[in-house]
Amino acid sequence: MFQIHAESSVKMGDQQLISAEHGGTKVLTMETVNPSVVKMEYAVLGPIFTRALELEKELAEGKAMPFKAILKGNIGDCHATGQTPITFVRQVIALCTYPQLLENPMFPEDAKQRAKGILAACSGRSVGSYSASPGIDVFQKDVAAYISQRDGLPCNYSNIFLCTGATEGIRTILKLLMTGKSGSEKAGIMIPVPQYPLYSATLTEYNAYPIPYYLDEENGWSLEVSELDRALTAAKGRCIPRAICVINPGNPTGQVLSKTNIENIIRFAHKERLMILADEVYQHNVYAKGSQFFSFKKVLMEMGPPFSSNQLASFMSTSKGFMGECGFRGGYCEMANFQDDVQKCLLKSISVKLCPPVLGQIVVSILTNPPQDGDPSFVKFQNEKSTIFSILAEKARLITDLFNSIEGISCNEVQGAMYAFPRIYLPDKAIVAARKLNQTPDFFYCSQLLEETGICTVPGSGFGQKEGTYHFRITILPPLEDIRQIMGLFKDFHLRFLDKFK
Repeated sequence: MFQIHAESSVKMGDQQLISAEHGGTKVLTMETVNPSVVKMEYAVLGPIFTRALELEKELAEGKAMPFKAILKGNIGDCHATGQTPITFVRQVIALCTYPQLLENPMFPEDAKQRAKGILAACSGRSVGSYSASPGIDVFQKDVAAYISQRDGLPCNYSNIFLCTGATEGIRTILKLLMTGKSGSEKAGIMIPVPQYPLYSATLTEYNAYPIPYYLDEENGWSLEVSELDRALTAAKGRCIPRAICVINPGNPTGQVLSKTNIENIIRFAHKERLMILADEVYQHNVYAKGSQFFSFKKVLMEMGPPFSSNQLASFMSTSKGFMGECGFRGGYCEMANFQDDVQKCLLKSISVKLCPPVLGQIVVSILTNPPQDGDPSFVKFQNEKSTIFSILAEKARLITDLFNSIEGISCNEVQGAMYAFPRIYLPDKAIVAARKLNQTPDFFYCSQLLEETGICTVPGSGFGQKEGTYHFRITILPPLEDIRQIMGLFKDFHLRFLDKFK
């Protein structure tokens, strides 16, 4: 070993190493950081959210504000907005993390039996041990059985890999789709606009080419094949199109695709030789009458050859649905029509990350294999689940109606997922004021909304939107009484804003 004293410097060729006390030579600066990471943006936790945290801290320190609390409508975090955890989930987790509780009579017998089975499947009978990279095989089989029951079709558990939330599964598949080339030979991925910014951020990080296709707001955020054709034609010569991403139910738009719409997307993907990435994390969150969730896997297989041979990766998460267990980071991906050698390559890729969190895997196993009729926990589990969904459905209707009752706002029905994405019709003077501050008009609006009311939302520009239109995303998750309060504050602000800039 050797030491460089604080006051010393050593000359090495033309480069001088200067001590930390005198500043030192920094390898990483904003000029040398990976430029793809610099360009990445993730609006959900962007500058407005950062400002919301600052205001929250100032409130806690006693600073006077025109509001009493920060109302976080920016992110789909169920428990952060007051949802009570599902009892059976937490019982099983508690028993697995502290097995001494297996002797405690307060826990139901089915929770104990589930925990014993889980511990038996863990190395060393401990959830603190690593699992296989694609997850514990018992849990893979739970997921496969769930998919088989959902779709009425067989599912091979070897086509399942568990992941750190759906996010990491999506990033894993996108990584495999990259070409490793630049310029016009970059991988091109079709993504919806508006879209969940995970996709645009990841494509920027991977130096891929996003191919945006616009959802039709005037027709309930529907997805038209003519728009897919337009988008793909516009990308010709700029990339190598590899896949189309579809979010169903939609985030941030809340629409639920019809079976016919899904069939048309599958035909398009087959014609253009594109893999389908089906983001189906909100598959349980369907509220509107006449709306129904159809998995891409089910529709693909029912269409038969040649469409049933199309490659598909579909994703699910425990962060949404009725569990809302965001912090456990549980999710899975199903691969359909992947060749064995490609799956081996994927396994190699995920093995570098060792394994997804075992506690997250447990939550996935409960999502896909819940208590059954006759089990001690069945009635309580079903009651908790149905209560959550009935309240979400009520909030979806309420927030849609309230937005549409306000001048200068229009909002498509929240058919599913956890968000509303209303359109705001901004006065010209507001648009001019925003541009003078070098801000997008919707950012300007959402920033003013936060500063005056404490309501934290996400500007529509963070998700993408048609030129000349402005939106914001707000979650429907807060308790009903909070939503009514939020909407009252919002309406007062909005009308003041219109009056100020009319």
